[in-house]
This record gives sequence, structure tokens and C-alpha cells, in this order.
Amino acid sequence: MSTPRSLVDEAAELFREFQGGKRSQIEPLVRLLNPTLWHLARGCGLERADAEDVIQTTWLTLVKKAEGIRDPQAVLAWLGISVRREAWRVAGERRREAPRQDAEVLVQVQDTGPGPDETVLMDESQRQLWMHISRLTPRCQAILRVVSRGGPPDYAALSETLGIPVGSIGPTRGRCLAALRQALATDPTWSTL
Repeated sequence: MSTPRSLVDEAAELFREFQGGKRSQIEPLVRLLNPTLWHLARGCGLERADAEDVIQTTWLTLVKKAEGIRDPQAVLAWLGISVRREAWRVAGERRREAPRQDAEVLVQVQDTGPGPDETVLMDESQRQLWMHISRLTPRCQAILRVVSRGGPPDYAALSETLGIPVGSIGPTRGRCLAALRQALATDPTWSTL
């Protein structure tokens, strides 16, 4: 039985082919990495439309600068860093544009849960769960989003994209889940759902 390849290895292979002239390989690379990049952008507090713009800008920049990336194994880290930097830039612009007296509204605008179309489709328990997740730290939100996608998480990719050591991911995930359990346990509406 073969060992499944890591997200970093899959991305590197597709990017290597793209750099080698197979320009169509950008599409499977985008499909492979967009969920991770989406979680990073939303984890920086961006609204849906801004997150989409940040991800698109990052992909366009990668295509323009593809030849400058010498090690294809670094493409996931490069994308993760680029998304976070662009997201922070956009979030900073949004904060400067917002009226200072509306600080409470800003906290509400930074909802990192699902978008409106997805929310309509969710039942009440899912909405409650996402509400509690959105109250966790940004790191916990990012980790829980990635591990909730199903299947075993790629700890090496998580480490690169979140900028934390591989050995810290499991304990951090455990603390995040414990905090979520505690929040749900103290929510009287959760037990009635």
C-alpha cells in the first residue's frame, strides 16, 4: 500500500509541471490549494468578497512570478505567506475606511463563518456551532476549518501555512476543541438543538 502524498508534494509536482510549460496545470493546482488559501484569507478577518479578491490576486501574482520560485516544494508556503500579507493589507484598508465610532460593528463584520448562501442551507445547530467557532482565536479558527474538511490533516502543510511547528498543531487542536466544547457546554440553546 502506498503512502498518500502530502499537500506540499502534490502542489510541488503540479507547480513544477506548470513551470515546465504545462500551463494547464495551474487549474488542478488552484483546485488543490484554494480550500487552504480560503481558510487563511477568512481567518485574517476578511469578508467573503475581499477574501475572494485576495486569493485571486495571489494566484495572478504567482503566475507572474512563477519563474522566480526556484524550489517547487516552497509553492504552498509562498502562497500561504502571500495570502496572509495581502489579507492583512486589505483588512488594514478596511479598518482605515470604517468610522472609528463603529468599533462594535467592525467586530460583527469580521465574521469568519460561512457566507450567506451557505448559512441559508445550514440547520440551526450548524449556525450555533459556527457562531461558537467564530468566537475562538484566529489560530483556532484556522486549524478547526482545515481539520473539519475531512480526512487526515496534512500537518506539514498546516505548519507551513499557519507558521507554527508541526509538533504544536496536535496540542493546539486539542486546546481549540476543548475551548469549543466548553463554549457549547455553557450555551443553554445548544443542548436544546
